[in-house]
Amino acid sequence: MKVSELVKMQEFKVRNEGTNMNREITVPYCCDLLSIAMAKMPAGAAWVTIMGNVNTLAVAALTDAVCIILAEGIHLDEHALEKAKEQGITVLETQLPIFEAALQIYQKIHE
Repeated sequence: MKVSELVKMQEFKVRNEGTNMNREITVPYCCDLLSIAMAKMPAGAAWVTIMGNVNTLAVAALTDAVCIILAEGIHLDEHALEKAKEQGITVLETQLPIFEAALQIYQKIHE
């Protein structure tokens, strides 16, 4: 599934459309501890988290995450939103809990 397909799903709202809409999502990845995510997140992951700050963007860039999905109704702070725009990082938001958001992505990947 490509990022462009993910943003069309009604469960997810685009907060920032990045420059990677044609990239393939290989796996959803759930983690809220930035150091663990930085060490273990696979490239091509759709990262589902509740961490909506500028440090999250840095980890996404370092790990080559395809996008960030903020779950549980969390929003990027304004500074992070500006950085996401500058860096071309796709950020989505959902009201879904982390597990349910990741499950939606997993099921779509394996259709």
